Amino acid sequence: MSRQRVIAYDSTLRDGAQAQGVSFSVEDKLKIVQRLDQLGIGYIEAGNPGSNPKDLEFFARVGELNLQHAKIIAFGSTRRIGITAAEDKNLQSLLSANTQAVAIFGKSWNYQVTDILRTTLEENLAMIGDTIAFLKSKGKHVVFDAEHFYDGYKANAEYALNTLQAAADAGADVLALCDTNGGTFPNEIFEITQAVVTRYPSLEIGIHCHNDCEMAVANSVAAVQAGAVQVQGTINGIGERCGNANLVSIIPNVQLKLGLECISSAQLAELTAAARFVSEVANVTFNDKAPYVGHDAFAHKGGMHIDAVNKNPKSYEHISPNVVGNERQILVSEVAGRGAILNKLQQIDPTLTKESDAAIQILEHLKALEHEGYQFESAESSFDLLMQKLLGKFQPFFRLKQYSVYIHEPSVNGINSSVTISLYVNNQESEVTAYGDGPVYALDKAMRKALEPFYPIIKDIKLVDYKVRVLDSNQATAAKVRVMIESTDQQTNWTTIGVSSDIIEASWLALKDAIEYKLLKAQKLSGLLQPRL
Repeated sequence: MSRQRVIAYDSTLRDGAQAQGVSFSVEDKLKIVQRLDQLGIGYIEAGNPGSNPKDLEFFARVGELNLQHAKIIAFGSTRRIGITAAEDKNLQSLLSANTQAVAIFGKSWNYQVTDILRTTLEENLAMIGDTIAFLKSKGKHVVFDAEHFYDGYKANAEYALNTLQAAADAGADVLALCDTNGGTFPNEIFEITQAVVTRYPSLEIGIHCHNDCEMAVANSVAAVQAGAVQVQGTINGIGERCGNANLVSIIPNVQLKLGLECISSAQLAELTAAARFVSEVANVTFNDKAPYVGHDAFAHKGGMHIDAVNKNPKSYEHISPNVVGNERQILVSEVAGRGAILNKLQQIDPTLTKESDAAIQILEHLKALEHEGYQFESAESSFDLLMQKLLGKFQPFFRLKQYSVYIHEPSVNGINSSVTISLYVNNQESEVTAYGDGPVYALDKAMRKALEPFYPIIKDIKLVDYKVRVLDSNQATAAKVRVMIESTDQQTNWTTIGVSSDIIEASWLALKDAIEYKLLKAQKLSGLLQPRL
């Protein structure tokens, strides 16, 4: 087989759906299929049409999509014991999916055959051969997933290879070798895969790894180095137990490090957006530490690191982040040094230098704030506002006169708090009262109620996340807390911070920054929104 291209085979919609807490609706699946097709994925394994009504509906609708790159694969098992393939209802369901390709899994470990399937080794081989021959007679492209292949090979190499031979003799187009238990090491994967590639030079050999030893990506890359030309995995590595091999890491590793094409360069630049999109649809918290696509993958905090990256990014980056659609983050903190601060300050005032009094004073002020508990590398929106204010470039949009918080227990219909707030906007006092389930929710509602008549754009802001951390627990109830609030306007997300020994005041500071940041951004974009204080 050609070694110029490696086919990416995605099973997010099947293997990924087996992850704890993940459940895709039909609409979710269709959205993900379209996004993966745009990414250039070769095959999308979308589920078992015989397993549930949801998958039946999906396969009925996915054929209406105008896919440019991906082939949809229906997934199922070999025929049942003791019947013909034509009699098997699950195989009939596979045919009803009307996909060009199907994936069939069969046992390759003799132990699994005798102790789990409870049948003979000969019947298992017949089940594999009969099933694939039946599907080939119907014109299907067939991928044979040799389940437990690596464990089976180590236990009984002859029988494991016999299962591949049965599939090959029946006309299988791809032999996918599965590390189903996720317990094999890369050197074993390489040696065994190479033996199979040598034995079947005219067939596509694939690799399917699980991550139970956190080896799935390394194992997949080792298999490619040994000659595999198809790599199966899921987006962000979601899957049962510890997950599946992460295609989001495998694709750039194979393409950028091994020089083998998986997708086009333009599609590779969409990798970060696609990974985050699937995470959002799956309602799974995105891993900020993910290689290549994580928010922290190209984030630099230490002063010496930042200085070196500013001189030459290669000093601490193994690739350019834009190649995978990510971006460099220069984090601001007490260890960042004047160079990092300067980058931020020059976006506001290009005349500033590292030796400017303003830069030195701001760095010292930043260190003092971080000593109090502020952490700006996770709340750059608050930092941007702080820089504007310290440089005298910020004109307030509103000013607090006072707020009063009342807690009412027991609650009535889920409402236990009220807040009365007085704000000055354009020399006008706006005083309102709002009610909510908890004082922070009531405070947020009161702020919006007071400001929306002046700034209708505030209606676009939604609170995405609210986190509280106790900073000095040895102080008990007098401890300082750090509140982090993530907000969105459906276009972008931003995070703000507040620190105080009073959780409501800390929340107020973070909420105020969130609104001020949105207003400042709108003012910069349109020039129409003017401060009204």
